[in-house]
Amino acid sequence: MNRRNLLLVSTLAALTESVWAQVGGSVARIVVPFAAGGAREMPARTIQEELIKEMNQNWIIEAKPGAGGAIGTAFVSRAEPDGRTLLMAASSHFVTAAMGARPFYDPIKEFVPVVNIGNQSYILMINAQLPAKNAAEFVRYAKSNPGKLNYNSAGVGSSTHLAMAYFAKFAGIDIQHVPYKGTQEAVNDVTGGRAHAVIVPTAGVGVYLQEPRLRVIGLTGSKRSALLPQIPTIAESGLKGFVFESWFGLLAPAGTPSAVVEKINAAVNKVIAIKEVRERLQNLGIESSYLSVDGFAKLFAADKELMTRIVKESGITRD
Repeated sequence: MNRRNLLLVSTLAALTESVWAQVGGSVARIVVPFAAGGAREMPARTIQEELIKEMNQNWIIEAKPGAGGAIGTAFVSRAEPDGRTLLMAASSHFVTAAMGARPFYDPIKEFVPVVNIGNQSYILMINAQLPAKNAAEFVRYAKSNPGKLNYNSAGVGSSTHLAMAYFAKFAGIDIQHVPYKGTQEAVNDVTGGRAHAVIVPTAGVGVYLQEPRLRVIGLTGSKRSALLPQIPTIAESGLKGFVFESWFGLLAPAGTPSAVVEKINAAVNKVIAIKEVRERLQNLGIESSYLSVDGFAKLFAADKELMTRIVKESGITRD
C-alpha cells in the first residue's frame, strides 16, 4: 500500500472511531411514541439491560405519547443524527401517512432502519357459536352470509384492524369493522356474542384458549409460533399465501452515519441472541430476528408497500 492510500485508510479509520465515540460513553435513549407500559415499550425494555453492557452505553427508555404516536416519532425525526436517539418502531410506523393524515414527518425519508428486534404474529378468534372450526370454514361461512358478520379491533388503523382488513380482502369476504378503544374491549364483545371475530397479538392469548365461548382458528404468521405451536397458520388452514406479521425495530434520524448504524445493529443482534433475552421476547409473542442493516432496510421498504396497499385497498381512513 502506498503512502497516500495508507494515509487515506488511517484517516477513514480515525473518522469512524470519532463517530462511534459520539455514541459510546454517554446517555442515549430509545423513544417509545406511546404511553409507558404498552406493547411498543416491552421489546425495548427486554433488550435494555444487555444493550447497556454490550455497548458500554447508558440507554434509557423514554415514553413520548400523543397523537397516535406522531409526537414521539416526530421528535426522533428532528433529533441529532448521532446514534444517541432512536425510535422504537413497528409496522404501524407507516399507517398514519397511508391513511392520508399529516404526521409531521416522512416515515421513509426522515428515518434510517437500524435493527429488527423481532416479528409478531396474530391470532384469529371467532365466537364459538359460529359453525366454523378453522379459517377456511369461517371464510366459507362469511361468503354465504355477505355483510352479515362483523369484526372488532383495537381502533381504526391499529394492527388488529389492519390484520383483519387484510384477511377479509385476501379471502374475498364482506365483513363489517367495529372499532373499539382497546384489544380487551374488542375481545369481550366477541366472547359475549355481540360480535363475530377479532384478531389479537399472540402475546397473552393463552388465557383465551381456555375460554369456551371463543374459538381460536388460525395464526397470521408465515410459520407456527414457538409460543403456541398447536395453532395452525391461516395459510395451513386453506388460505395459501396469506401472511400478516408486524416487526419491532429501532430507527434512527436520517443522516445518522452508517458506521454508527452498523455498530448498533451488531450490538442489538448480539443481545437478542442471548438465550434469556430471546425467551423473554418469545413470551411477548415476538420471534427474534437477526437481520443485517441491509436486510432490515429491505423488510422496512416491503412492509411500507404492504401497509400502504392494505390501507388503500381496504379504504381505511382516520375519519
